[in-house]
Amino acid sequence: MKKIHVLVGYLATVGILASCGGNTKQEKDEARASGPDSVQTVTDSLVLPAPFATESVTNRPEEAGWPEGKMPVAPEGFTVMKFADKLKNPRWTYIGPNGDIFVAESATKKSADRITLLRDVNKDGVPELREIFLEKLKQPLGMMILKNHFYVANTDGLYRYPYKEGDTKITGKGEKIIELPAGGYNNHWTRNLLANADGSKIYISVGSASNVAEHGMDTEIRRANILEINPDGTGERIYASGLRNPVGMDWAPGTNTLWTAVNERDKLGDELVPDYITSVKDGGFYGWPYSYFGQNKDPRMKGAGADLVAKAIVPDVPVGSHTASLGLAFYDKTRFPAKYHNGAFVGQHGSWNRSKLSGYKVVFVPFKNGKPAGNMEDFLTGFVDSEKKVFGRPVGVTIMNDGSLLVVDDSGNTIWRVVAK
Repeated sequence: MKKIHVLVGYLATVGILASCGGNTKQEKDEARASGPDSVQTVTDSLVLPAPFATESVTNRPEEAGWPEGKMPVAPEGFTVMKFADKLKNPRWTYIGPNGDIFVAESATKKSADRITLLRDVNKDGVPELREIFLEKLKQPLGMMILKNHFYVANTDGLYRYPYKEGDTKITGKGEKIIELPAGGYNNHWTRNLLANADGSKIYISVGSASNVAEHGMDTEIRRANILEINPDGTGERIYASGLRNPVGMDWAPGTNTLWTAVNERDKLGDELVPDYITSVKDGGFYGWPYSYFGQNKDPRMKGAGADLVAKAIVPDVPVGSHTASLGLAFYDKTRFPAKYHNGAFVGQHGSWNRSKLSGYKVVFVPFKNGKPAGNMEDFLTGFVDSEKKVFGRPVGVTIMNDGSLLVVDDSGNTIWRVVAK
């Protein structure tokens, strides 16, 4: 075993809360899905195995859908309800200023390529209005309303359309304000959006085109990055790099610090490499493809990029290997109990490169004063039936204006809403 020093002064875990090892079949299966070796506490160091300590495997469970009457499970004190269903591979949600919910329905194959509008007119937690808001897109994910424009991040570019509050359909012609490199290895086609507090800058997440630069670095230009632009598409610069597949982005409450959830590399074994959430430093480099979790060299790169490895930043919070952690949302409301205030919810889409399933749940990391401040714990589980079958796969997580949590389940074609009792 190799000890890797992690310069974080906060507690976090890679794995499962003890309560997930309960007595029911579902709880035991959930525990196995997280992996027997995944419980670790990070204080001053993190122990990781050597590369290839275990064989790299392909392990894709059946995505069976939800049986009638079954749904995910939240902790005691919360209620889970179906907010919307019969969608076509929903991946992401965005809440407009007036409370409208925009859903990006998008996939690698047979993609709906549209955005659907949901509106809860009477505020009872069930949307009465459902309209196709925008269609004929190209694998959309990130959405944003800024200065009378509706922005959409397609896989090949950022588009904006004229918009006024209350619109139920985009009718005006859009403009492509910036080209983005399209496609990518194993679903790295998603492009997310986030604006800063005054709306003067937009941040765009762009995942790598490969697992570990196996097609050459010339195919990775402007990739594995978070880009910063002006609202009109000008002024592009690389805000941070070496982030293999950053998708979820949010601002830590009470700070001006950008955080992202990163889906790390494959094919080094069951316990490598941990996905993570991390604060993002302007100009920071986070290792990909040359090193992982700081300055741990990837042997497949054969010593390349030594100058970059020397300055690779250690991410803040590991959240489990091969969990496909993609969603990230800080809880900036007060409806949930105090322990959740200002903490981070992370949507884990689930593994394919681990002998025992990992992810397939939403986890929570407590924060205090803008910093991680406790152990990661499971929040929304029940997606796993067995090692061979899952009911759904959580991706995007969004905090609603009323303080409830929306969880997008793409393979279940459902959006779940979690409320505090």
